[in-house]
Amino acid sequence: MNYEQLKLANQLCFPLYAASKAVVAKYTPHLSEIGLTYTQYITMMVLWEHTPVGVKELGEHLSLDSGTLTPLLKRLESKGLVRRERPGSDERTVIVTVTEAGTALKRHAALIPQKMAPCMPLSKDEAGTLYALLYKLLDEMRNT
Repeated sequence: MNYEQLKLANQLCFPLYAASKAVVAKYTPHLSEIGLTYTQYITMMVLWEHTPVGVKELGEHLSLDSGTLTPLLKRLESKGLVRRERPGSDERTVIVTVTEAGTALKRHAALIPQKMAPCMPLSKDEAGTLYALLYKLLDEMRNT
């Protein structure tokens, strides 16, 4: 039997995994300056764009389940960056809004993409192609 399919070099999943880890590692020093982890940062990005937002919708934007989001949102709330509220009588629904402190943080976070640009060794065309391919992959995997 041929086991070529089990060689790491033949797996698409490995360079995706390794590249993701490498990119997050490059973000870490910049994010530590503003007191956020990468997951907290991408959560705040969605909240800055969509506040107020329900936890379910937030999870859909981030591809995270509520079991991951709940402790993440608790940490952001303890930092004073977001507020979680249950509107009306539906205890199952939680709405998340950005606080004044969270809004103020946005100004500092806006500098991070500029700081990250030199860390991404791709041309504008290559980055656009990679972006399109990754979202195509995500969309297809979500719909199957």
